[in-house]
Amino acid sequence: MTVGIVGYGAYIPKYRLKTEEIARAWSQDYAKITASLAVHEKAVAGYDQDSVTLAVHAAEHALVRADISPEIVGALYVGSESHPYAVKPSATIIGTALGCSRDYLATDMAFACKGGTAALQAAYALVASDLVQYALAIGTDVAQAAPGDILEYTAAAGAAAFVVNSHTQEFLATIDATVSVSSDTPDFWRRSLQQYPEHVGRFTGEPSYFAHTCQAAEKIMAKTGSTPQDFDHVIFHQPNGKFPVQAGKKLGFSSKQLAYGLLSPDIGNSYSATILLGLTNVLDNAEPGQKILLISYGSGSGSDAFVMTTTDLLQERQKSAPTTGEYIHDKKYIEYLQYRQIYQVREGKKE
Repeated sequence: MTVGIVGYGAYIPKYRLKTEEIARAWSQDYAKITASLAVHEKAVAGYDQDSVTLAVHAAEHALVRADISPEIVGALYVGSESHPYAVKPSATIIGTALGCSRDYLATDMAFACKGGTAALQAAYALVASDLVQYALAIGTDVAQAAPGDILEYTAAAGAAAFVVNSHTQEFLATIDATVSVSSDTPDFWRRSLQQYPEHVGRFTGEPSYFAHTCQAAEKIMAKTGSTPQDFDHVIFHQPNGKFPVQAGKKLGFSSKQLAYGLLSPDIGNSYSATILLGLTNVLDNAEPGQKILLISYGSGSGSDAFVMTTTDLLQERQKSAPTTGEYIHDKKYIEYLQYRQIYQVREGKKE
């Protein structure tokens, strides 16, 4: 059974914190940090925002583009590294806020930064098995980082949502294939009740990010009989602005193929939402009949890969809801002190 995306939506908070502002607060070398990360600023959630509220906005846009009622959504998967509750699902809160009926499967998912693609993969499988008609997959995060840690320069906020079904006449893009690779490679973790995540510095590069990303890309290209030249758009997970460019170069992709999907230099790394936001921006700008390759990465570690093809209906729906580019450009800069105050109010914590 062919499964496709029939609706998609993005949401990026308005607040922005510049890399230069973080470096100034910690008396660090801004030029060195920027050269290392290739991230200039990041999106910051507001006082009254969390991963659930961001997800609701993105999902509303996805439902509008799909032109369906939330009452017919049969499954709702939410991937996140920052679910507001340790024990209480985000999916049911989001489903209620959207107006879904009670007749749906609600599930929270977590796999570091690939929780969003895990949600999309599960939604795809459930529709392909003909158990539900419409499934909604969301990647959303208000990423955590310890004050002064290198992660603080990139850990951001955002959400992206996708509605999938098997009605070919409604497809904005077909999901042609998907594969995954996984291993116990612990480069990044946060134990129960621990406030901030820990990481093993450069270990997150070659044995973790690049090993899994490249293997997933090679595996799905072999499965689909594709070469790098067959794709119009390529999207890699982007913990910073350098890794996806390096991965693309290793695999033989051009900077033009990566252009629309590479957002982290301007909005940071919103963990489970990052690569899916790249996909929403690609869909906002893609033309009919174009091939998309998407390769996620989640620490711990694993990658999900997807091949998609856009349809003629896509361009009719691109402007049906706010575009990702509009959210990127609608911004308000804040200072570092306000950033820390926002965190304390939102989390109810004193540092």
